[in-house]
Amino acid sequence: MNYRHIGILSAGHLATDINQGALPAMLPFFIAAYDLSYTAAAAIVFAVNMSSSVVQPLFGIAADRYSKPWLLPGGLMLAGLGLSLTGLFKEYQWLMALGIVSGVGIAAYHPEAARLVNSAAGNRKSLAMSIFGVGGTIGFTIGPIIVSAAMLQWGLGGTLVLIIPVTIMSMVIISHFPLFEALENIDNGKVVVSATGKATENWSAFSKIAIIVSGRSVIFFGFNIFIPLYWINELSQSKLTGAMALSIFAGSGIIGNLAGGVLADRIGQKKVTLLGFFSLSVLLPIIIAVDGVLLATILLIPAGIMLFATYSPTIVLGQKYLPNHVGLSSGVTLGLAVAIGGGAAPFIGKLADIYGVWMALASVAYLPILVFILALTLPDPSGKKAKTTAVAA
Repeated sequence: MNYRHIGILSAGHLATDINQGALPAMLPFFIAAYDLSYTAAAAIVFAVNMSSSVVQPLFGIAADRYSKPWLLPGGLMLAGLGLSLTGLFKEYQWLMALGIVSGVGIAAYHPEAARLVNSAAGNRKSLAMSIFGVGGTIGFTIGPIIVSAAMLQWGLGGTLVLIIPVTIMSMVIISHFPLFEALENIDNGKVVVSATGKATENWSAFSKIAIIVSGRSVIFFGFNIFIPLYWINELSQSKLTGAMALSIFAGSGIIGNLAGGVLADRIGQKKVTLLGFFSLSVLLPIIIAVDGVLLATILLIPAGIMLFATYSPTIVLGQKYLPNHVGLSSGVTLGLAVAIGGGAAPFIGKLADIYGVWMALASVAYLPILVFILALTLPDPSGKKAKTTAVAA
């Protein structure tokens, strides 16, 4: 595994996802300054997420056919430039348009970077993808802190701080273009073929992975949104305690991400995926069944570990099922499938409005059972019936 390539791409992932994490923290400032409604403010988030998630498969196709390293700094700069300029414009249309520009930049970076991570990973693809994923998670976590501090210090113009991380990483990536171009040449010189000499693609298995990733995304969004509310409304805790519970869940995810990658390289991606969702099928129902705050909080740790342990194995499985369309696979599993989870959030919220927060979390807590059953039907990506090999073109 080429740690230098993967480290740079992961740092770029961090810089890119700072913008995704920063946007929700920017909304209170925009609402106060421009008297926006909550619906109008939420529409900006929706536009950014949709422009990023839905467009990612298209950039994935482009990465497979016309892949060039300049997509990386190009995506980075668009991601940061769009949101960094929002503080300079008062018109709502500009806020929306610049948000979409940022979303397109985010969409451009992910598939190409994930494809290169796959190429640089050697035989440790799950660990490499875990490292890549942790970069994004850290960026998503520190984004709100960075932009909130800047806007409190300098007002709306503080959004300009978002251009700094992406500019630095763009310069780093550009300075390492020869490394990525060499990786491109090696990757483009390989053709995945079966014993019959034809390219091996398993679209049926890939569609199952897309559904599994969508299910994981629904679980993530459901718990990420409603853990604080559950701790406050159902367990009678303070807002601070609710926020701490969410931090424990998210922090455990970083550990799970890396652990899942290491374990998947040793025992296989499918086994880790099954282990993760089987464990969640047990842990999540227990969390909403117990009355004790301490026990529920402790259970969030293994739950977060197991949820995020499935991150890299499912992405790598998708890439293995579509070995000649790694960019498209990455675009779907990193973008479109995740968007489905975000799109389910309003429906979970509706359940909370009608039946209460417990019912909303319950609708998510039992979802891993269905995902686990579907994961059982995944075929062996090594292709025992039709072995695949990489040969020089």
